[in-house]
Formats: sequence, C-alpha cells, structure tokens
Amino acid sequence: MSIAWYLAVSAIVFALGALGVITRRNPLVVLLCLELMLNGGNLALIAFSRMWGNGDGQILALIVMTVAACEVCIGLGMVVAIHRRRLPIDLDELRELQG
Repeated sequence: MSIAWYLAVSAIVFALGALGVITRRNPLVVLLCLELMLNGGNLALIAFSRMWGNGDGQILALIVMTVAACEVCIGLGMVVAIHRRRLPIDLDELRELQG
C-alpha cells in the first residue's frame, strides 16, 4: 500500500477529532476528540517511520501515547472534581476553576 492511503486515513481521523473539539461542549467528548487527534498524528508518524525504514516515528508515537494517557487521567480527575462540587460541566459555562 502507498503511504498516501495511511496519510489520508490519518488526516480524516485528525479532522474528525478537531471538528469534535470545536463543536462539542461536554468535556468528556472533548477529551475523546483530543484522543482522536493524537491517534491521527500517531498514524502519520508510524506511516512515515515505515516509509523511511527506521523506528524513530514509532518511538515518538509511544511517547505521544504516554502523554495522551496522562492527559486523560488529569482530565477525568478534573471532570469528577467539577461534578462533585456541583458546578456546571458545560465548557462554555465553566470559565475558570474556583478553588
């Protein structure tokens, strides 16, 4: 298969994630769409790594997956903390964390 197919799928996944981040107001859906964007970037990294025949892109993709896992942990913790304080979970209404 040509690298163009991998890059096309990567661009579609990234664009769907970006569209979800822009249009959604629920923080859980925004986190899910951010994960889609990161996975689209990972697919492009792995495709380029395969094209050039080295493992640098795969190593960078593993680092991106680690950062994505940390981002989800922090984000879900913030959503749970906001929900327990009975604050609105809508991203437009939640302007800053009051601590």
